[in-house]
Amino acid sequence: MAQTSLPYTHYDLQDIREGVVIEITLSAVANVRLMTHADFDLFRNARQHKFLGGVARQTPIRLTIPKSAHWHVVIDTEGHSGKVESSIRVVQKPKAKSGPRISPPSRQSAQR
Repeated sequence: MAQTSLPYTHYDLQDIREGVVIEITLSAVANVRLMTHADFDLFRNARQHKFLGGVARQTPIRLTIPKSAHWHVVIDTEGHSGKVESSIRVVQKPKAKSGPRISPPSRQSAQR
């Protein structure tokens, strides 16, 4: 299979939970692609793939992980001139889902 000839910067986020917010900072206009591991393999092999994101004209941008999985972020300048520097960080982890609150049993005085 043909490998993509497009120069890009790759961030492997590994397994990351739904609801995590990541922040990407860029030095210039660039394409930002958040994709699953399977879609990243398709991207690397210059095949049709799905991603979240698009052209980032302002920085920083924030993306929320839509489901728990192995995720990748790719930064590229396809369709744009020049080079881009980038950085990425986790800015918010998902809040723990709380179940119903259970009150402790009430203590009553024994009546005699």
